[in-house]
Amino acid sequence: MKTSGPKLLSITMFLTIISFVLIFTLASCATKAKFLDSSIVPAAQGHIKMKTDRNKNYVIKIEIFNLALPEKLNPPKKVYVVWMDDGNNNLKNMGQVKSSSAFLSKALKASFQNISSFRPIKIFITSEYEANVQVPSQDVILSTNNF
Repeated sequence: MKTSGPKLLSITMFLTIISFVLIFTLASCATKAKFLDSSIVPAAQGHIKMKTDRNKNYVIKIEIFNLALPEKLNPPKKVYVVWMDDGNNNLKNMGQVKSSSAFLSKALKASFQNISSFRPIKIFITSEYEANVQVPSQDVILSTNNF
């Protein structure tokens, strides 16, 4: 039996509406935040996308643009470190944003991804002399407001 005319149009419209609802629902699951302007690296900009995975962990993706090499800062540093504040007075070193040519292009772009079992309330990036520091320096390059 072949479907035609108004019935086919109704089915097509129904499937289109369902598709838009599903796409909107999946896209709205992610929390998005922009970094605030930096006084240390004024041209630096970036944003964070955070969503939960199927294991209820938080997948955190960071994109950064116009980020100067840490060696160009005053005083020069070696790495940029991403920090997470979990809201319980715990700051966690999530890892470094490497400033080598493999991670930063001529357009000074960088990206970072990590997974956390805790939901961050704030994420910020500092310049450091070492990547494995336990306490952030005062040189906050980029920071978000609280989520």
